[in-house]
Amino acid sequence: MKEVNWGIIGVGDVTEVKSGPAFNKVDNSEILMVMRRDLAKAKDYADRHSIQNYTNIADDILNNPDINAVYIATPPSSHAEYTIKAAKAKKHVYVEKPMAVNFDECNQMIEACSTNGVKLFVAYYRRELDYFKKIKELINNNVIGTIKTVDIKLLIPPNKNDWDKTNLPWRVDPKIAGAGYFYDLASHQFDLLDYLFGPIKSATGNCTNQLKLYDAEDIVTASYLFNSNIVGSGTWCFTVGENEKLDRTEIIGTKGKIVFSFFEPNPIEITVNGNLETVSIDYPQHVQQPLINLVVRDILDEAECVSKGESAARANWVMDKILNKIW
Repeated sequence: MKEVNWGIIGVGDVTEVKSGPAFNKVDNSEILMVMRRDLAKAKDYADRHSIQNYTNIADDILNNPDINAVYIATPPSSHAEYTIKAAKAKKHVYVEKPMAVNFDECNQMIEACSTNGVKLFVAYYRRELDYFKKIKELINNNVIGTIKTVDIKLLIPPNKNDWDKTNLPWRVDPKIAGAGYFYDLASHQFDLLDYLFGPIKSATGNCTNQLKLYDAEDIVTASYLFNSNIVGSGTWCFTVGENEKLDRTEIIGTKGKIVFSFFEPNPIEITVNGNLETVSIDYPQHVQQPLINLVVRDILDEAECVSKGESAARANWVMDKILNKIW
């Protein structure tokens, strides 16, 4: 194989800037066809992004012999279905996060790709962003000493659509998303912590629905323990007032601490022996492009991708434990 020819299943908002354009900007990579259930919207996307072929039938991509890799950018409820179908069609898979609606489906996806000899990647792109690689570099270089604890706080006001029970976002429908906003956002956080510190071996949590805007949980607290014996905690609330909005993660070591944000490139704060230093690193225009570049190189056997099915499934396991979906 000399070039990765992509079909994209589900060209919604995430593919407009974050991911879609990157597939044609990476060397030895090209989008051959895009799919969306609304044919007019599929055509509009293809026209705007200079893609020749479009369809509203996923099988048109899965059965296309010229396509050797599939990007699945649908909501999580269909990730397992399309991944398994793509694997059986002998196509490599790059799937959006969270990997699936539960840990069991993640394992089914891994098994299908392994059985059919194709590679499985998951869009946890923070692993390849310079902002987060800088944090990993600081930790690996022992800048703040031996790591003791990690604490996540993510407090977000309700989305304006959260108040409209006739038009709720799919991200708060557990049948589509796996849970609520926690599953959508904390998946990025737990995957990145896995990248920084290795796997989490135990996790527990409490969750409830306080504001009753939708059926999914709207507040979660958690305690988790890494294989390395680093202790972690977290609080996620999606119904705070605007003035209480907060995205702050704190890593504490024996010499100091690192404070950073997960969802905005706010300056990284590094405090060592009481002295504060800040580092500012912007995100690229297409935030998934560094990871997509690595995915393409892995498919072509030129490099090893840092975000594969096995690591991504661990994020689902942790979240399922916290939400008491598995025991």
